[in-house]
Amino acid sequence: MNRNLQRLFTIAQKPVRRIIGLMSGTSLDGLDVALCAISGSGMDTRVTVEHFETVPYPIAVKDEIRKVFAKDTISFRQLCLLHPWLAHLHAQWILECLQKWNLTPEEVDLIASHGQTVYHSPKILHRLPDFPNATLQIVDGDHIAVSTGIITLSDFRQKHIAAGGEGAPLALYGDYCLFSKKGEDRIMLNMGGIANFTFLPGDLDPSGVFVTDTGPGNTLLDAFARAFFQAEYDKDALFAKQGTVNENLLTALKADPFFKEPFPRTTGPELFSKDYVKTAQEHSDTIGLSPYDIMATLTRFSADTIADALQSVLQTDKHYAVYASGGGAHNPLLTSLIRERLPRLEFHTTDELGIAGDAKEAVLFAILANEAICGEGIDFGKPGMPAITMGKLSFPA
Repeated sequence: MNRNLQRLFTIAQKPVRRIIGLMSGTSLDGLDVALCAISGSGMDTRVTVEHFETVPYPIAVKDEIRKVFAKDTISFRQLCLLHPWLAHLHAQWILECLQKWNLTPEEVDLIASHGQTVYHSPKILHRLPDFPNATLQIVDGDHIAVSTGIITLSDFRQKHIAAGGEGAPLALYGDYCLFSKKGEDRIMLNMGGIANFTFLPGDLDPSGVFVTDTGPGNTLLDAFARAFFQAEYDKDALFAKQGTVNENLLTALKADPFFKEPFPRTTGPELFSKDYVKTAQEHSDTIGLSPYDIMATLTRFSADTIADALQSVLQTDKHYAVYASGGGAHNPLLTSLIRERLPRLEFHTTDELGIAGDAKEAVLFAILANEAICGEGIDFGKPGMPAITMGKLSFPA
């Protein structure tokens, strides 16, 4: 037997596997690195986050990614170069984290690399009848495996699409395994660049689980914070709090057909871009709005579309607990606006469940890697939520 296959077989038999989950989202904040100790699989999965670190993307790295990020026209040379270049950087940062944590690569079983999304194009966005759902994440798994010496799983979203999904959101697979609780209906609300939620029924029936993107989370707020104030994001909603919501612009922002698409649906910055806002301003005759009023309106736009999506699926006579994560959970104005719209919901953060909100997505990809090695696929019994395991293997040598 090939020695790497033998090593993988041995890892699958271990009572506890050490897996590094990596996540870099559409906000381009940086690389989340979560070292997880994982036992079991499926509903028997147990996770301890031993270490967590966010390595901020240097401005120069963000600038290089933005040359191809969510753009219809790009330099293919730039895309080709970024694929191994970012992988080398991610590998370097993993090794630096391990050194900081006084660990060696030999003490880690697997790496689960989400990669960096550069374009997301489900059918509901591209609307080309002869073409399938599509998404593209760069950061080459082979480069990470060779540079670190650790077996790496990557490119998780492609199997989801191949099996009939849209490639996102993938959170439900880890959410269901890790956060389901008998007797409590839970909403796992993640507010990254794009916002999404997973519903976890208290009866633990997988057919009752569903997941969907709701629309923008932070992506427009971050884009306009950079454009107006040369800030990477609207820290503590400082800019939005100084503005006033413009109802005409808000109505125009909500008018896109995406918000009438059935669940599950996915989207990305390809739709929710500065051009999207400019078009809405033209349609609402609000081109002259102040930067502060635009920030206030965009924050309300994110909050309303999140609340609208939740309200459309929750029953009025049932109790639900919401557990928030992602960068938007740190935005006091965004979270307060959602709470105002949904006063009967009980709001928490995933920190209360033992997983820091900032680490959650990296942890979920570690779970996906664990499922690929040890799991059998959870059958949710629904289109767009295929019963599969995901991740392509890269061996160190």
